[in-house]
Amino acid sequence: MSIWHLVILVVVAVVVFGTGKLSSIGPDLGSAIRGFKKNLNGEEDRDPKAENKLTSEASSSESRVRQDARERVSKP
Repeated sequence: MSIWHLVILVVVAVVVFGTGKLSSIGPDLGSAIRGFKKNLNGEEDRDPKAENKLTSEASSSESRVRQDARERVSKP
């Protein structure tokens, strides 16, 4: 690829995404790579609030499934 191909590619990217989105891609990509590396090493960022929310959502969906099953069984 020549330098002109790269210039055209950059111009198209700026036109399509705009400068605001392109400037935020770098930090987002960096944080994604850091998170990926942490998970590879076995380190996890545990958020107790998020875990509680997931647990409550799972229990509420489980109770809905049980309720549906009871209704199906009780129908003749």
